[in-house]
Amino acid sequence: MSQVLTVRPLTREAFAAYGDVIEAGTETQSKAYAVNDGRAMRFHDLAGVDMTGGRTVLSIFRSEPVQLPFVVRGMERHPEGTQAFVPMHQMPFLVVVAPGGNAPEPPVAFLTNGRQGVNFRRGTWHHSLLPLHGGDFLVMDRDAPDENCDEAAYEREYVIAAIT
Repeated sequence: MSQVLTVRPLTREAFAAYGDVIEAGTETQSKAYAVNDGRAMRFHDLAGVDMTGGRTVLSIFRSEPVQLPFVVRGMERHPEGTQAFVPMHQMPFLVVVAPGGNAPEPPVAFLTNGRQGVNFRRGTWHHSLLPLHGGDFLVMDRDAPDENCDEAAYEREYVIAAIT
């Protein structure tokens, strides 16, 4: 038996329990200031990076688009550090997260506006990248010899049928 997920717009308030929304704009103006002789604006400290051991790395993920309906069958989490997905294009993508301790609870789905990235708090259950149009993403996460990815499968299917 499957359950249809409602996709809601990604906002800082709605996403706060799971991590940070990475976005330059009016909400971050108090942390914005001119740099480079006034030719650029710096939107400062947009996400809390939290890593245990290892080192923080930046990678580019080139991702294929997902097709709707999309079935969420499981989630992953990184107990030793945060992980960020930042699009290198201006196309919306889906973000699926779930509360939970040892196992994820039912998921929640968000849609970015194409100019937002996300930073998952350490230990937050989330789905892998879900771009609607494919493309490149800057991904920040932890690199260390020990394992930092727990995976869990759902007993039921959760379906993203459409974006409304």
